[in-house]
Amino acid sequence: MMAFVLIALIAGAASALMFASIISGALISLVLFYLAPLPLMVAAIGWGPLCASLGGIAAAIGLGALFGLPYCIAFAVTVALPAWWLGHLVLLSRPVGPVAPNAAAEPAAGPELEWYPVGRILLWLAGFATLTTMAALLTLGTDADTILGTLRRGLMRLLRATDPQSSGEAGQFVDALVRIAPAGATIIAMMTLTLNLWLSAKITATSGRLRRPWPDIKTAELPPMTLVALCVALAFCFTGGLLAIVAQITAAALMMGYALTGFAVLHTLTLALKSRTFWLGSTYAVVVVFGWPVIAMVILGLADAVFGFRERFLRNRQPPPLPTP
Repeated sequence: MMAFVLIALIAGAASALMFASIISGALISLVLFYLAPLPLMVAAIGWGPLCASLGGIAAAIGLGALFGLPYCIAFAVTVALPAWWLGHLVLLSRPVGPVAPNAAAEPAAGPELEWYPVGRILLWLAGFATLTTMAALLTLGTDADTILGTLRRGLMRLLRATDPQSSGEAGQFVDALVRIAPAGATIIAMMTLTLNLWLSAKITATSGRLRRPWPDIKTAELPPMTLVALCVALAFCFTGGLLAIVAQITAAALMMGYALTGFAVLHTLTLALKSRTFWLGSTYAVVVVFGWPVIAMVILGLADAVFGFRERFLRNRQPPPLPTP
């Protein structure tokens, strides 16, 4: 029990230090800030969600005592809560099928387990990205004009600090940045949460503490109703006010979810290619370097959700049935 509590406190302290490092203003602190959920996620997946919850509560209390209540709430919402819940989902399972016949002889034998689908975890990642981005924006104001005005003033101060001779064209550039800033922040939150969850699963798998088999990422797909939710969010993007900002954030998070399923589709459709490694590596490199080609992955993920490309491809790859005598 003491070892369990010690691991929880160490994970919480590591996450808290990485989260608080942003105060220093150093460039490396930005990387540490985005990786702050990683220690708690490792604790959640390797030692159970209770371990992550203990560490997260201790870390949030410590940050609140040192830096004030806003830091405590921000850490709890953006780091501790996602780490605890996503770790819980990774380990969530239910029995399917009958118990093995030799269960009496071998007490360890049991029914086959069905683990929580990767696609639904992606949907939760999108939900947490939306929640954390919206929570961050609400610290700037409670209405759209105040939020966008605060963002604009901050970006203008940053621009004048780097280029004192900035002109009116720079102001137009800042206005464009302000409009896309909520969606951009959501994309960053979605990708960093996904990276943290993947890294934590890899770390626990390498250490032998991952209690579920490694999932087949190629089969990841979002629930069917996600497409409906995306269409509704896109429709509300054209309204106005705070509702439009929430809709933009939600749409950006769901699109990134479809981008990740688009990569899964690409991994499936290239199974028959001899130069598969080259094409996959080139695609990842282009997306990482330029960024905007991720739109193609979003389109591929959406097309698969509508037309079922992976299902058709895998069905065609199955060997023909044996002839009957």
